[in-house]
Amino acid sequence: MNLQLAPVTRENWEQALALQVKEAQRHFTPAVAVSLAKVFIKPDGDQVTYVPYAICDGDEMVGFIMHAYEKGTSDMYWINGFLIDEKHQGQGYGKASMALMMRSITEHFSECREIRLTVHTDNLVARKLYTDIGFQPAGEFFGEHEEVFVFQV
Repeated sequence: MNLQLAPVTRENWEQALALQVKEAQRHFTPAVAVSLAKVFIKPDGDQVTYVPYAICDGDEMVGFIMHAYEKGTSDMYWINGFLIDEKHQGQGYGKASMALMMRSITEHFSECREIRLTVHTDNLVARKLYTDIGFQPAGEFFGEHEEVFVFQV
């Protein structure tokens, strides 16, 4: 495995749009197009910066992950839009990608003390992945089904 995060650019955005989770998982995570739209629309306000990444194993795109943050804060560092393409699930990419993203956040933002994400309450596989790498429920929800998880840096 030669995993790396590559910015989503005009050269690879169409390949990123083709990434999909399994049919039964599609209500758990937004499509890549929705995540990419957030970069421009900024639904959480102008103070939030969104950085979309393709997850690549060598030259092959295997997933997508996005980092959103408010500069100068200690607890507004989010991972969202995370997915591993259905053809690549079950091969260790999820855990390795999360570790890579978390390391990137802490290396670039020394003030970061918490990394946050949301997970659908019914997404048992993702909940296990996140708790296995150290995320814990924060006791907060976005909407009815998205529970906030937090990792203390």
